[in-house]
Amino acid sequence: MPKTASVSPRPALATDLMTSLGELLRQWLPRQRWFAGKDRPVSELGLLSMTELFPGCLHLLVHTGLGGVPGPGGAPAGDCYQLLLGVRKHLSPRLGRALIGHAEQGPLAGLTIYDALHDPRSAQLLLERLRHPGTAGPLRFEVDPSVPVPAGLPPRLLETEQSNSSLVYGDEFILKVFRRIQPGVNPDLEVPVALAGQGCRRVPAPVAWFRTTHPQGATLGVLQPYLRDASDGWALALQALASGDDFTVQAHELGRAMAEVHLALAAAFPGSGHDDNGSTAAAMTERLDAAAHSVPALRPFVPGLQSAFGALATCDSGPPAQRVHGDLHLGQVLRAGREWFVIDFEGEPSRPLAERCTAQSPVRDIAGMLRSFDYAARQRRPWRPEWARRCREAFCGGYAALAGWDPRKKHGLLRAYETDRAVYEVLYEARHRPDWLPVPMAAIERLAVRGD
Repeated sequence: MPKTASVSPRPALATDLMTSLGELLRQWLPRQRWFAGKDRPVSELGLLSMTELFPGCLHLLVHTGLGGVPGPGGAPAGDCYQLLLGVRKHLSPRLGRALIGHAEQGPLAGLTIYDALHDPRSAQLLLERLRHPGTAGPLRFEVDPSVPVPAGLPPRLLETEQSNSSLVYGDEFILKVFRRIQPGVNPDLEVPVALAGQGCRRVPAPVAWFRTTHPQGATLGVLQPYLRDASDGWALALQALASGDDFTVQAHELGRAMAEVHLALAAAFPGSGHDDNGSTAAAMTERLDAAAHSVPALRPFVPGLQSAFGALATCDSGPPAQRVHGDLHLGQVLRAGREWFVIDFEGEPSRPLAERCTAQSPVRDIAGMLRSFDYAARQRRPWRPEWARRCREAFCGGYAALAGWDPRKKHGLLRAYETDRAVYEVLYEARHRPDWLPVPMAAIERLAVRGD
């Protein structure tokens, strides 16, 4: 396959290109679900990297700033985003939803700009790049040679993504295109590769990926097998609630599956040691204080919640710290046939990459799943607290059967991590889904007042 010519990164060219794209992107970016800066205007926009991936498709890394406010160490504050932009004279009606705008000046004047991931032709050409290892400017395309990827698989863009964009190819493979880019190897590539090396079959192994070397090395996307007949745990839990069915058997099996993944993670990333509960409690308290500053409804419960973190500093240290999932909930697990699979090891995209890759207590993942059962139970009226309680018990029982320790016997640890998760949920819902705020607030009241 011939190499795709890259665009020379001349400063003048970058300036000219942003003359065409700058205002269009300022208007378009805040409307995207994966854009983290919805609560503020795009005050600064700069081009970090640009490559002509193939004719009519530009690959961009852009920096969005916060009006000159410095970040850590004096570096510019803001985020880096990956964009794949299609450029045409005229856009077909079927791509209307992909429209970004019409360039009126600069080198692209008179042309139509759109999100190329919506374009089947561009999506197929992107797959071809992934099928053939090689380079395009600073971009590097790499494959697992043991897994062949057929040509000509029809693409479709998933509409349910929140923080990234995903393309399904022929119901055989799924490509996750990371939108918010941080330097380093993304955990959603690093962890599944490591787990595959341990023989863990609970996580689909990457078959191809691409990355950039400029302006810093970073993972841009990962291609994995697509579990075509799978349903996510959230949908299955809601189905069970709607039909009045019990979910404890599935929850017990899910607990065993998660224990299997944790054991494989501990083997793949050895030597992590025990968590420093004092430092963890201090970090949790700091997050609580910040959330209470932003969400007034949280403030009356702060003393009770602080007691959960205070107890963490003196309680049993629990299982050794290790690599964990980092953002575990029912939407991050899939059931295909009788088997559970775990996906999306990216962690919380809003947190720094280095933090997401640190060793943590596996109790953090368990607490995330327990909160998810509570979220599911509250989707129907009347609320069914017994359904959530049985699922929580079953999940912990399944986990204990394989892990060799029982989360239910680590009461202080579990309460602290569940409290920390609920505080995160309060802040998220207040910012993005205010109608959902009563769900985590009910847990906050329980954890603070009753100390459960």
